[in-house]
Amino acid sequence: MIRATLSGEELQALNRRLEGHAPQDVLRHAFQRFFPDMVLACSFGAEDMVLWDMMYRINSRASLVYLDTDFLFPETYDVRDRLMARYAVSPEQVIRVRPALTPAQQAEQYGDRLWSRQPDQCCRIRKVDPLTNILKQYAAWVTGIRRDQAPSRATAGLVEWDATFGLVKVNPLAAWTNDDVWAYIRQHEVPYNVLHDQHYPSIGCTHCTAPVRPGEHPRAGRWQHVDKTECGLHTPDPGPLVKSPPSVPWSGMHSCERRNPGGHP
Repeated sequence: MIRATLSGEELQALNRRLEGHAPQDVLRHAFQRFFPDMVLACSFGAEDMVLWDMMYRINSRASLVYLDTDFLFPETYDVRDRLMARYAVSPEQVIRVRPALTPAQQAEQYGDRLWSRQPDQCCRIRKVDPLTNILKQYAAWVTGIRRDQAPSRATAGLVEWDATFGLVKVNPLAAWTNDDVWAYIRQHEVPYNVLHDQHYPSIGCTHCTAPVRPGEHPRAGRWQHVDKTECGLHTPDPGPLVKSPPSVPWSGMHSCERRNPGGHP
């Protein structure tokens, strides 16, 4: 295995250099720097489907991970299957990550309907902890967050150090708008979750996602009636790279050597 390093200073310079460039340029740099030790964290929402299309056009060996919380909408599984068919990808490129606890085990240990009583705890069990485990195998992850999605995302860099998960975080769409995303989907006929056509601009688990009324914030349908806006995957740090170690390692190990044991259903 060949290892190289990218210092915190180099990462900061890269972020400054890429600001204002197209998302595809950001992804090309990420592939050059990190592939095969980079992965798209995919919820199969509009932004992630755009990123997958871009990544696949750049390198058809790209891979994604998705968190199967056991509470996803049927429409989410459907767009996953349409993605696999459209891009003719192998199951090894679409990595299913599941929580350590089944819903029944979670209910036994924490009580029924944990999502309604302690949503942060539910998100940690079903999303944060599983993603933490799988990202240990990578040097960089690609996300679909945009600065205009929420105040907590307003300062997102194109490339930054993710202190929560301990690796580089690449946000190619950080400067894009919702209109930019949907213009790309229409232009390239990218598959998307049909719930987007039913007033679901942001889609998570069935228990914590509701349609949004006209005039409401696009994320208003997430965790309604509780003081919660993020699942914990994109909690903001004080600033890009402030917790970065002296160097960020990545390896030459091929992605197919680091699959989640759960595989594709």
